[in-house]
Amino acid sequence: MRNVRMRAMELRATFEMQGATVVEPPVLQPAETLLDLYGEDIRARAYVTSDALKGEQMLRPDFTVPVVQMHMSDGAEPARYTYAGEVFRRQEHDPERSSEYMQVGYEVFDRTDPAAADAEVFSLISQSVAHLNTHVATGDIGILMAAVQGLNTTRARKDALMRHIWRPRRFRALLDRFSGRVSVPASRVALLRGEGTVDAPNIGLRSAAEIEARIAALHQDAAAAPISQAEMEVIDALLKVRETVPYALQQLRDLAVDMPAISSAVTGLDARSTAMASRGVDVDNLPFEASYGRTSMEYYDGFVFGIYADGHPELPTLASGGRYDALTRRLGQGAEIPAVGAVLRPGLIAELEDAA
Repeated sequence: MRNVRMRAMELRATFEMQGATVVEPPVLQPAETLLDLYGEDIRARAYVTSDALKGEQMLRPDFTVPVVQMHMSDGAEPARYTYAGEVFRRQEHDPERSSEYMQVGYEVFDRTDPAAADAEVFSLISQSVAHLNTHVATGDIGILMAAVQGLNTTRARKDALMRHIWRPRRFRALLDRFSGRVSVPASRVALLRGEGTVDAPNIGLRSAAEIEARIAALHQDAAAAPISQAEMEVIDALLKVRETVPYALQQLRDLAVDMPAISSAVTGLDARSTAMASRGVDVDNLPFEASYGRTSMEYYDGFVFGIYADGHPELPTLASGGRYDALTRRLGQGAEIPAVGAVLRPGLIAELEDAA
């Protein structure tokens, strides 16, 4: 098999030729930042260790977060970066997969034309694997986010749905409960009737005050009107959109008539498809799925894509990426800049090249 590190350097060099600056974030990253972004879920996917001086640390599960931190600490100016190195992720559900592997990435920070930046990243990454037999999946998490924000319901319910967009089953369960499609669990009904009590001994980590606050929030939620059937039908239709880009745009424009909140995001998809076409991407045959990307890294909030090896359903993506504008706001300490990036897996690419 070809030397994976050498293949990674070759791929990285193609991005350097586009003007990208090479960066090398440390292998050890502060765990606090990642836990703040993703919650405790990240512990199940990352390797955590402790440092007497620096506190809890993680072996980097990806490059994007440290690259964004580095860029935003120096300001929110336009820039392009590339990198190559190991990432570390637990593979408890698939022990055959390596928990340490190489990534090569390309990140673009540019507020001038986000659609053009999306097209640039997608085009360059696609060209890197164009010699292999692959198929592509694309989506746009920003459209679903806009739909949630446009619902005629409480802020608390919108926040709950936004938190669980990356957990499709939980998201669906919340939608069904908030719309009245499923009944409230008996245990919650009893609690709301006052049959539950916080006078019992505390055996968990929450204080009595925290439990009281939670019960008050449940009462407020119970008093909220259900999400309307009309809005639920739009959400259901949105989640089922799975077409080539032109037909997906037609469907989404129709849905925007009944839910204007998604109009801006749909316009963004249209602009991106135009920018991709100008770079030679066959947009007419490019798949689009509104639900795609909802089990990927949780910082994506717009365009998402993945490139897969034909005939190898057992393999993860050869390449994947997307837009993460909100992440720059979270880490920018008051500054922000639109950003999009993607990664390649040189180990998988070399493996397929050897087999060809």
